[in-house]
Amino acid sequence: MVGTVTTLWRYPVKSLLGEEVPDIAADARGLTGDRALALVHETTGQVASAKNPRLWRDLLKLRAEIIDGAVRITLPSGRTVRSTDAHVDKTLSAHLGQPVTLTDTPPEKATLERSQPEEVLAAGEAAEVGNETLEIASQAPPGTFFDYAPLHLITRATLDRITELGPRATTVEAERYRPNIVIRTEAAGFVENDWPGHELRIGDELTLRIVARTPRCAVPTLEHGRLPRDPDALRVPARHNRVVPLEGMGPQPCAGVYAQVVRPGRIRQGDAVRVV
Repeated sequence: MVGTVTTLWRYPVKSLLGEEVPDIAADARGLTGDRALALVHETTGQVASAKNPRLWRDLLKLRAEIIDGAVRITLPSGRTVRSTDAHVDKTLSAHLGQPVTLTDTPPEKATLERSQPEEVLAAGEAAEVGNETLEIASQAPPGTFFDYAPLHLITRATLDRITELGPRATTVEAERYRPNIVIRTEAAGFVENDWPGHELRIGDELTLRIVARTPRCAVPTLEHGRLPRDPDALRVPARHNRVVPLEGMGPQPCAGVYAQVVRPGRIRQGDAVRVV
């Protein structure tokens, strides 16, 4: 047995803070309601992502939750707006300082900008650094907003190891890495490096195929609501876990893995996780 599920996270709007859930269904499109919506820049047509922190770091000051079938977004002031409100685009555009539209339909061949993470570390989150344009959801069903694949997993062992290798006195928070599933295991840190190509059975129903190690961008270093900036959330993997995420790519700082759903089912906190 690999371990047990400790925490489940859903992010109803891409790049916004999400919500912890005790149990949830998962299928080929990931956890129910995860990344169901995104903000799209009205001029460029690109999907808004905090991977470009100079433009979009304030996305991580907004929290999204699913309430009564709609997404409720909470602003730093405590004010809320719902995805069904007529003024939602105006409100979010004003907060972000960019013209955006909240949508459940990705543009054709949807892309986002990803700033070079180690340039962000060196120059700061507000600096102009090199960016690359990435097509989203290449390993997810059409019409979704995932960066790559529908699910992201990380272990407490990896979070503990990042803490041990850095200067922090307290454990680095899972939320910085935006996982869907956090797993407690007795294995060593960065154990996920060995998972690509394997399948995991979670609980009695769900089976996942691990498809890639997760290359880390600048997002873990940024403020996440109440959490302050933490450059070491990226600096430590960059120094101690620089591995190849996918065949054909060079070594990159990684933490966690991406997964696809092989057999849909329900997942719960406390579920056993096994390699099959």
